[in-house]
Amino acid sequence: MKEFDAIVIGAGQAGVPLAKKLADAGWRTALIEKRLVGGTCINDGCTPTKAMVASARMAYLAANSKVLGIDIPAYEVNFKVVMARKSAIVTQFREGSLAGIEKTKNLTLIYGEAKFQDDHTVYVNANDGTFENYTAKHIFINTGASPRIPDIEGIKAIKYLTSTTILGLKEVPEHLLIVGGGYIGLEFGQMFRRFGSGITILEQSSQLMPKEDNDVCEVMSRIFKEDGIDVLTDAKVLKFETLANDKIKVTIDLKGKSTTVTCSHVLIASGRNPQTAALGLENTAVECDSHGFIEVNEFLETKASHVYALGDVKGGPAFTHISYNDYIVVTKNILEGSKMSIKDRMIPYCMFTDPQLGRIGMTETQAKEKGIDYLVAKIPMKNVARAIETAETRGFMKAVVDKKSKQILGATIIGEQGGEIMSVLQMAMMGKITYEEIRFAIFAHPLYAESLNNLFMSIA
Repeated sequence: MKEFDAIVIGAGQAGVPLAKKLADAGWRTALIEKRLVGGTCINDGCTPTKAMVASARMAYLAANSKVLGIDIPAYEVNFKVVMARKSAIVTQFREGSLAGIEKTKNLTLIYGEAKFQDDHTVYVNANDGTFENYTAKHIFINTGASPRIPDIEGIKAIKYLTSTTILGLKEVPEHLLIVGGGYIGLEFGQMFRRFGSGITILEQSSQLMPKEDNDVCEVMSRIFKEDGIDVLTDAKVLKFETLANDKIKVTIDLKGKSTTVTCSHVLIASGRNPQTAALGLENTAVECDSHGFIEVNEFLETKASHVYALGDVKGGPAFTHISYNDYIVVTKNILEGSKMSIKDRMIPYCMFTDPQLGRIGMTETQAKEKGIDYLVAKIPMKNVARAIETAETRGFMKAVVDKKSKQILGATIIGEQGGEIMSVLQMAMMGKITYEEIRFAIFAHPLYAESLNNLFMSIA
């Protein structure tokens, strides 16, 4: 039995900074990782996909350069170079994270799979074939989530892709069918369309991104149609079959009628499951919900004394920045005696389609459901000077404001640099700046942000 002050399970975007912070504070800390340092974000998520999105955007710009008076008669997608660049960036980020761990005093990195024996003891089946029990007064779980594979007839007989395995493709798919019209499916769909794939996206709901306002879904659907992507809503997959030519036949219930689509590849992007099944939580007081996500209070404490859960494994918004903020909450509370809470914190996010979708705070639908007396400010990007000048006129700016207090309740930006524009409004919300103050503020011309003046002038 080896004793530590703290054990951190999972070297993701909360686990690594948390382990380093505790070790720097003098805690003897063990960081246990079964696979790769950096978690989903660096290895299978944000870092590789955004590198690939950059390549896909360059292809889009080359294909649409004539409108700017630049004639590019032909271009070629060198997929091997795209993937090699992606992999090099992932390696750079991962090795940087690993170097930070290795130079931290009081921190021991252990590669292996962890399983709880009780609330304070973890058994590790190490990757080098050794076995050991570790104990600590504080244990932190940051094991993340993995792609959810639905139980569909024939799925085990096809070579389907996930958001992880698609990153290992050697060639651009001829026709990629994507099951799931969420953020992962949409980003991959547009990306591979620009690389040259035919794309079909299947979404069970009546619209893409069902948690967004209707106007957001309508605009994104129109953008995808313009990009030559076939989006089928009210679509449920019934069966997969492999054909003699290695193509895949997909039987679909489409708005109550049976139809089929033939494709070369299938990407399953229908959600993610928490990685809790192998943790041995049944040996502890830690409780999970019906989907396997660890239940925590507003301070990220589980039902087991001094056991915490951070990041995707606890459910809620599955974003890297939320995982990182979880780390801040825990360290502030444990090391500084604060009472920092995850309750009611702002949740910004950006979907890296092109144009981007950036959102913060409350949607119009949510404001309506809460019975708030609200106003909506909205302008199309085709009326934004910077967007016209750069030929990036798809999308819109939208904000929901409280009629009485004039505070901004939420915003959605679909546009080039949509996430950056959204962040300006997030800062305004954090600083309690009213929409009228933004309406009459001076912004540098001709930034996208300057059109925030015009956005709030749209309120009668």
